[in-house]
Amino acid sequence: MEERKEEEDADAAGGKTSTPQRKGISYSQPLGRDAALFSSAARRDALRKHSFDDDTRVNASSRDATPAADGQQNHRQQQPHHFLDGDARANSCPNYQYSPQTSFQQHPPHQHSSSIEELRRLSSINQLPPPIPSSQYHHASSFGNAFSLDRSRGNSSVSDSDGSLTLEHVMSEYGGAPGTIPEFMGTGGGSGIFRVPVRAAMHPGRPPSLELRPHPLRESQAGSFLRTIVCFRSLLWAGQESGLRVWNLNDMFKRWEPGVTPRRGDEESALFRESCRTPPTLCLAVDAANGLIWSGHKDGKIRSWKMDQSTSVDSAPDDGGYARFRENLSWLAHNRSPVLSMVITSYGEIWTGSENGVIKVWPTDALQKALSFTMDERHMSSLGVEKSYIDLRSQVTVNGVCNLPAVDVKYMASDHCRSKVWSGGTISFALWDSRTRDLLKVFGIDGQVEIQNDPSSAQDPYVEDEVKLKTSSSKKEKSQGSVGFFQRSRNALMGAADAVRRVAAKGTFGEDHRRTEAIAISMDGTVWTGCTNGSLVQWDGNGNRLQELQHNSSSVQSISTYGPRLWVGYASGKVQVMDLDGNLLGEWIAHSSPIIKMAIGGLYMFTLGLHGGIRAWHIRSPGPLDDLLRSELANRELSYTNFENLKILAGTWNVGQERASPNSLMSWLGSAASEVGLVVVGLQEVEMGAGFLAMSAAKETVGIEGSANGNWWLDTIGKTLDEGVSFQRVGSRQLAGLLVAAWARKNLRPHIGDCDAAAVPCGFGRAIGNKGAVGLKLRVYNRVICFVNCHFAAHLEAVSRRNADFDHVYRTMAFSRPSSGLHGGAAGPTSVQLHRGVNAMTSQPDDGKPELSDADMLVFLGDFNYRLHGISYDEARDMVSQRCFDWLREKDQLRAEMKAGKVFQGMREGQIKFPPTYKFERHQAGLAGYDSSEKKRIPAWCDRILYRDSRSISVAECSLECPIVSSIILYEACMDITDSDHKPVRCIFSVEIARRNEMIRRLEYGQIITSNEKIRSLLEEYRAVPETVVSTNNIILQNQDISILRITNKCEKYKAVFQIICEGQSKIKQDRNASQLSARCAFGFPRWLEVNPAVGIIKPGQTIEVSVHHDDLCTEEESVDGIPKNRSSEDARDKEVVLLVDVTGTSSTDSKAHRVSLRHCFSSRSECSDRKEPKRKSQASHLHRSDVRDFGNSSNSVRGSVYDRKEPSHTRCP
Repeated sequence: MEERKEEEDADAAGGKTSTPQRKGISYSQPLGRDAALFSSAARRDALRKHSFDDDTRVNASSRDATPAADGQQNHRQQQPHHFLDGDARANSCPNYQYSPQTSFQQHPPHQHSSSIEELRRLSSINQLPPPIPSSQYHHASSFGNAFSLDRSRGNSSVSDSDGSLTLEHVMSEYGGAPGTIPEFMGTGGGSGIFRVPVRAAMHPGRPPSLELRPHPLRESQAGSFLRTIVCFRSLLWAGQESGLRVWNLNDMFKRWEPGVTPRRGDEESALFRESCRTPPTLCLAVDAANGLIWSGHKDGKIRSWKMDQSTSVDSAPDDGGYARFRENLSWLAHNRSPVLSMVITSYGEIWTGSENGVIKVWPTDALQKALSFTMDERHMSSLGVEKSYIDLRSQVTVNGVCNLPAVDVKYMASDHCRSKVWSGGTISFALWDSRTRDLLKVFGIDGQVEIQNDPSSAQDPYVEDEVKLKTSSSKKEKSQGSVGFFQRSRNALMGAADAVRRVAAKGTFGEDHRRTEAIAISMDGTVWTGCTNGSLVQWDGNGNRLQELQHNSSSVQSISTYGPRLWVGYASGKVQVMDLDGNLLGEWIAHSSPIIKMAIGGLYMFTLGLHGGIRAWHIRSPGPLDDLLRSELANRELSYTNFENLKILAGTWNVGQERASPNSLMSWLGSAASEVGLVVVGLQEVEMGAGFLAMSAAKETVGIEGSANGNWWLDTIGKTLDEGVSFQRVGSRQLAGLLVAAWARKNLRPHIGDCDAAAVPCGFGRAIGNKGAVGLKLRVYNRVICFVNCHFAAHLEAVSRRNADFDHVYRTMAFSRPSSGLHGGAAGPTSVQLHRGVNAMTSQPDDGKPELSDADMLVFLGDFNYRLHGISYDEARDMVSQRCFDWLREKDQLRAEMKAGKVFQGMREGQIKFPPTYKFERHQAGLAGYDSSEKKRIPAWCDRILYRDSRSISVAECSLECPIVSSIILYEACMDITDSDHKPVRCIFSVEIARRNEMIRRLEYGQIITSNEKIRSLLEEYRAVPETVVSTNNIILQNQDISILRITNKCEKYKAVFQIICEGQSKIKQDRNASQLSARCAFGFPRWLEVNPAVGIIKPGQTIEVSVHHDDLCTEEESVDGIPKNRSSEDARDKEVVLLVDVTGTSSTDSKAHRVSLRHCFSSRSECSDRKEPKRKSQASHLHRSDVRDFGNSSNSVRGSVYDRKEPSHTRCP
């Protein structure tokens, strides 16, 4: 309607004179008897180069000069003009009554069905269109060796021996395969943003991955989205919305047992087990000492799970046939607020963060006591743990003023190197001493210190309270009054300052650009944080900003460190590997969605995508192992390749604000839908009008879409397709008068999903949806297919505007909003809430390419509004009545622009064998219904359907390198429908899809790494642990002694990674015997012991010094509901602990350990030394500061305490 008003206004402004014919070369004018026929080659070149919006045109007189120009060929000059004209019309118009004496037709015309009924009839009697001779086609839209690629022309073509037959001609004359319709292909599709995306069995741009859990469809993950992962030894744990699941990495290369049916979406996943259902899991922590995984949940509870599930109590088997494991110990940690973050410190305490800056500490003594109870006594033990917490926020609150910002504690990290804890939100951090639980400082993401505390001078708040209680009542009231006034003033000023700081941070750094999204602590003691603008910030262990670097513009979503490497996951799905100085070692696209979590286990780095897929990458990637695996897996491509066939019905209709009758919808969609698996419908002008367009634009700003007419169309089309019985709606999107929707057959619904929607307005300064596009992106058999419904600028002369509309849509369409479907609850919400500045549903490519360019198949449909040029109304009606569609196609603006490479670059369209679909009088049947008003608008093919599949050239077979090959088996207009001034158009695609069977590929991967000798040898080398020695196996401490433990890496080739943990603690009894060792959570140290550094990296041939210190100031304390009840001095009996120096390489988590016995004595040193073993051995074994010797030049030290070893290594190093 809006288009018609525009045309009426244009006619009124210009008078009633007819539109003058545009001047151009001869092919764009009506054929006359004085016209000359170009040679086929010259004509093709002219068609390719000509565009209707070119500034330069050939004037009318050039048409008369054309025969003379071509008259150099005498045989063309001698031929009668009426014969040339008659031959041209005879070849174009099947009803034109003229029979020349000589025919130049060298191939029989390829007859095509123009209706679905005719197609069925031909199929039933085996009278399909005649095939191309076997020498001219190969298989499934492919050509054999009869033609060779002619790449000299800059586009894809084939030529025979004399060069007269091109692929474009063959495709348009015969089609790709028997039963398919010939296609026209636009130029310009082989470069830039229009290039077909690269696909391969083994992606050339990234290392080979191990698909632990292939990308599941979002609709299959309702209630079970994965949120986080953590790995310990051979177990990978994942927290999901309904509990936990665990993979045993030793079973990665096994099949599911008979009788066990994995849930939907996990059919090709590696074997795993699931827990009983719980509220959503938000964070995980590993407790190796107790063999537990601790999980924090949305309901505020902390739960523990036994790592050894064979000893856990299982519930009844579920519907899949496998049992679920139950929780071990749980308690309510945060009332009415979720457990957002959790860490286990180097002293075995669990720290949890929640909303509004709340941080709680759960002492290890209370945890160990609770874990010692039996299952029947767990209820009482849970109550005891629940009351044992220490509220750190209340401890740093003095006179109602808290030094911590009241922001959600989203991130926590334990620095085992210096025994500190980092906590923070999006714009600030807090640094804590994990041994004393003192707040050290609060600072912003820019490094500016907001609060810095000196623990030695800080007054105890509880002592301060005691002093207040001893004052007189009058003084107390006066003091409280004055303090109350000043306190309120201070609170107001601090609140205003905090508001100003937040506004300044927002204005300076940008709300969406400098927020912290990830934190990790490397083994050299440095801390790394990632921001939404893609920058990485490196800090030292004391919270001082060292450097900021940026290798990517996408938001950082996760960081993981191991040994000398740093792994960074981005919202774009890219992963980057760096060294600990920030130098980039490698990068690749790891997932098609943001990487929300990473974990190290065994030989692999596991990455979790937002979509729930988990991939494993070798910890040394990129490296020599990648090339070996890539070659072996590529050679086995056929073993894990599956082929699927699918028919897709795409329909477009400009409904002109009308509502169609049921018979019209049945004629358009119902008659053809019975043979297809996917139906996609695009409508234009569902509803128009200035008021509606303004309201629609306002709704879009707040994320609301849809209208009454739009809902009517969705419901009515759903009834036509028998929705709920035969089909299910996958998704839809409406923008003003534009509507696109998709329905999938029920038996194919498990293979079709991840439906995202998008909209791009093009009207009135790219702001209003009267013109524009709406799109749907679907994952079909793990391949991405996009459907874009468009309505471009109107009017005959607006070719450039239409081209610009397409370019704008193609470049800017981003599928960032979940589509609305019948099962919106399953398709809409996401499980992981990313920052609102980050695209939460998909990822934007880092290379700047549009999202549409990465689709495996792309379908454009709609009212493109391209008209017929250089022809009058009467001539067009005459050609339509004679069905001279071949000749009319030469007048088509869209075809000319596509040949010139100015629009729909590289896209294809079926040969048009139906009359122009615009403009008709409503409710007037037949071709006589064309516009007969005073305007007499020239009929035109405004309504079109175009596509692009995975073929980079027209000759390609379906494979993992070319995963989607499509052909058109039906392309027609429903001319019997009269509800609108446009006729609906439909197209049926026959689509062949190649996909990877990830389970088979994983099994092949397992066979390769066990059978290939080179790979096995390389893996064995990676698994090797560098040989290390420790300076002593016995340490004796007295009072506040400091002893030095030296660890030497005797390997001259590889770095060694060490971590010191406490295997257990015992107390020396009166009979001089030690009690049984008791380990704290996560092998934490007792609070009286300081070990620094407890984690580090040792270079080849070097030594590191570790100080071991006893602190008498540390006391034991008990807490109830966050309030300390007593503060007693620590047990004065002698104590003994066993330290484990755990050493690993940098390419694997395989480890070796050294035991060191440490004893603390309150008695004299001579009594401590009086042990069962000889005194000589005892004296030689313990080391003190006075015993430190210089092992080499200090210039060779690492972190100030590592020295080169001058003695040669006497052990074999890998």
